[in-house]
Amino acid sequence: MEHLKGSKGNDMRNWFAVSMTKFFRFMADTFFAKRYGHRAIVLETIAGVPGMVAGMWLHMKSLRKMKTGYGPDIREMLAEAENERMHLMFFIEIVQPNLFERLLVLFAQLIFMIFYTILYIVSYKTAHRMIGCFEEEAVKSYTDYLGMVEQGEVENVPAPSLAIEYYKMKKNARLSDLIKCVRADEQHHSEINHKYADGDTSYNRKWT
Repeated sequence: MEHLKGSKGNDMRNWFAVSMTKFFRFMADTFFAKRYGHRAIVLETIAGVPGMVAGMWLHMKSLRKMKTGYGPDIREMLAEAENERMHLMFFIEIVQPNLFERLLVLFAQLIFMIFYTILYIVSYKTAHRMIGCFEEEAVKSYTDYLGMVEQGEVENVPAPSLAIEYYKMKKNARLSDLIKCVRADEQHHSEINHKYADGDTSYNRKWT
């Protein structure tokens, strides 16, 4: 992964993050191949979990320690979760998921919620590193998706009104415009999570 070249932290943490990223990428490729709209629905459901887990954990830590100062990091994590939730809402309007995909979403969210919560408690830096790697893969997937749209393999339908309002896009914005906005969000999330994994934020100093 690109950010790991100059990253801090032990090799085992990075190895685990990359291995899990490759595993989930394999699962996504196996189930959805190049059906990127359907892939986005399932993956964005999962992507909404990490920020919520981190935000909740920090919130509870602040209450438990009876200390202030956690607010900016709590808001950052919850904003990430909300942003990923909105991505899901956009793509649901574009790609109507079938019953199997809706059931897959429920199953994937439950399993990942349990897995990520445990991982976060055991090693929050590893958890952030993994999400940083996940988001890098998301950027690649959305780049591939955008390429298919621009090449005419996928119809460049109008962007949902919800997305137009959220991103303040032009009223005639298309799917390609939406993908660019979502991809930029994922790039931001990747950078933030890698910083947390590297210990470059106040978030890490408050951990102990």
